[in-house]
Amino acid sequence: MGAVTRPNEIYIERLNKSYSQQLQTAGDLHYIIQDVDLVVKGGEFFVLLGPSGCGKSTLLSLIAGFVSKTSGHLRVGEKEVERPGQDRAVVFQQADSSLFPWLTVRENVEFGLRMKRIPATQRKEISDRFIGMVGLKGHESKFPRELSGGMKQRVQLARVLSNDPGILLMDEPFGALDAMTRRTIQRELVKIWRETDKTVIFVTHDIQEALLLGGRIGIMSAGPSSRITDIYEVPLPYPRDLAAPEFHELYNRIQAHFDE
Repeated sequence: MGAVTRPNEIYIERLNKSYSQQLQTAGDLHYIIQDVDLVVKGGEFFVLLGPSGCGKSTLLSLIAGFVSKTSGHLRVGEKEVERPGQDRAVVFQQADSSLFPWLTVRENVEFGLRMKRIPATQRKEISDRFIGMVGLKGHESKFPRELSGGMKQRVQLARVLSNDPGILLMDEPFGALDAMTRRTIQRELVKIWRETDKTVIFVTHDIQEALLLGGRIGIMSAGPSSRITDIYEVPLPYPRDLAAPEFHELYNRIQAHFDE
């Protein structure tokens, strides 16, 4: 693997995750993902696309440090990933599981900052910035129970951004939203990504969503022993036009891949 130039780059080489780490012989191992190779550049928006159960979320959890690899290499910047770190943050599909129901929008966004003992004045400046960035200005004093599903996801995103991780790991974060809300937040996410220069790895099984968001799309094979089989470049300008012929051409190419 080559020299690392940015701390929010991700290097994966022959990465494996088996069902059981206790099995000793290679012939007995049953892999969830096998021989995954990938380089995600700093500041890139990379989409992992594949059918349900193919190991996308497992790969994301390995990058996050939530689960340990069986073998291979997985580095963020210069460091091999062994555990979770402040340089990586995860946005989950269900915001309810990550928000504190007894805290307001502002208090949820500032929670990590409070744990870091950031002074109150500075916390407010940071939370104001990201609450405004995700379109929740005026809702700072509301509790999660008073918010729609889309608004809760915005709170989750603002809280993650306020802690300033170099890498955002997003596990089908908009899957539970209605179509209109989903499109709105997709546009907001692209805008935020372009403003903040974060590295984003976004998991989805929706081809259209992948094409709306990603600079590159990695196709994962059906599990078990899933791997990244193909990577598609998406040279379309943002914001992307669903009706553009180039969009449809790429969509059909990727769809044909899955049909095969």
